[in-house]
Amino acid sequence: MKNPEENNMDSSVAIRPLSNGANQKGLRNHNERLILSLLHRHGQMPGSDIARDTHLSAQTVSVILRKLESDGLVLKGEPVKGRVGKPSVPMAVNPAGALSVGFKLGRRSSELLLTNLTGDILFERRIAYDMAIPDRVFGFMKEAFEAAVAEIGPEQAERLCGIGIAAPFEIWKWGASGGNADDQFMTWKDTVFEERVAEFSDLPVFMVNDATSACWAEYVYGRGKEFRDFAYFFVSTFIGGGIVLNHSVYEGASGNAGALGSLRVGDKGGRTRQLVDVASIHLLETKLSAAGVDPRALWVQPQDWSAFEPLVAEWIDEIASEIARAALSACAVIDFEAVVIDGAFPQTIRTRLVAQVRACMMAEDSRGLILPRLEAGGIGGDARAIGAACAPIFSQYFLMAHSFSVD
Repeated sequence: MKNPEENNMDSSVAIRPLSNGANQKGLRNHNERLILSLLHRHGQMPGSDIARDTHLSAQTVSVILRKLESDGLVLKGEPVKGRVGKPSVPMAVNPAGALSVGFKLGRRSSELLLTNLTGDILFERRIAYDMAIPDRVFGFMKEAFEAAVAEIGPEQAERLCGIGIAAPFEIWKWGASGGNADDQFMTWKDTVFEERVAEFSDLPVFMVNDATSACWAEYVYGRGKEFRDFAYFFVSTFIGGGIVLNHSVYEGASGNAGALGSLRVGDKGGRTRQLVDVASIHLLETKLSAAGVDPRALWVQPQDWSAFEPLVAEWIDEIASEIARAALSACAVIDFEAVVIDGAFPQTIRTRLVAQVRACMMAEDSRGLILPRLEAGGIGGDARAIGAACAPIFSQYFLMAHSFSVD
């Protein structure tokens, strides 16, 4: 046991404070978020069920629901008859209660979409390119944003709550692995996204790592409700990932948690390399180029990769074993109940890849581990932009699921 003098010697060590308490206004705001989150997760519910699940009094729930309804955030459903007493009236999240913009900055393309409070896509526009240059990217963002606002009209535009941007971590380093000239990307290092967006919009900007953003989309609108904890892999030009712990996306102190693309795996030559170098779509692009096929055809929407066999089959075989090893390494640190795989590819490719990763995982040395469920994601190529749109909405209207009952 430490003596008092030793404790005094440690007085200069910084101790992180606990979360602040909440005044009555803050508590009300918390309870509003709590009810909205419950309705968002479980669908429409009568006030009596909300009171039971939130442990709030019936009167408190009634007051909050009236306020949320007056703010346009919830709607009354049809009365449910058949019980003793007067019919109960279920309440549901109003999809039009709030709108959000999601923007995905990618190596081969960028995408802007607009979603409502329940995740429906109201507007979508994308641009493809060989190289992501800041002026081109932000020029497209401005044009697409203005088109989205014009399409929904001024009344709905008043419901916009922010712009979420999904971008890779340290994007100016792409040249090291993406075949791009370093000097053309160094301008990204000095780019402040918030300042560029402020040139055409005064909405708040929320920055999210691109793979973490895809994980957000899976957690909110995909298969996230099925699992308490899961590791998430998103296969695109470069593979990335995210993690969900205790029903919440965990972003870490710097927003870069779950950087599964940086996991070290062994290649066929016995060397260790980052997963991003051995399990990404850029490897398939290289195969196609060597075969005289324009790799840009991979990104034509809607995607159909059937013409690229047998190169696609070879690519799936090669990357599946690497993803399986990375998944097991992740499970050695956290006892994930599931590993979810999605990507910027056709659904048929996702199905084949998941099956192959599952087979490879069963063949790997898994001593000391409990094998997780290996599952396909439910969102697809739009996951990063959809996840980006989640950021403004969750920061202002919802709570993470661990903050309330999820059973």
